[in-house]
Amino acid sequence: MAGQVTSAQIRAARGLLNWSVRDLSERSGIHRNTITNFETGNSGGDVRTMGRLVAALEAGGVIFLPENGEGPGVRLSKG
Repeated sequence: MAGQVTSAQIRAARGLLNWSVRDLSERSGIHRNTITNFETGNSGGDVRTMGRLVAALEAGGVIFLPENGEGPGVRLSKG
């Protein structure tokens, strides 16, 4: 799903986990500026970078929800 994740989903996922950009940077190995640029729409993010961000957030307990007519989303896993 990494190629389909939006900047809003990344921001929302960080919010659910109460992670700062720095927290996500440390957990994903992606530089803070790259994360900030993606989240603010200044950069599209390549597939490899998105994969690392998604993997870190999923390891933290986030589930990415695909577009279903109401927009894509995120939620926390049960446990």
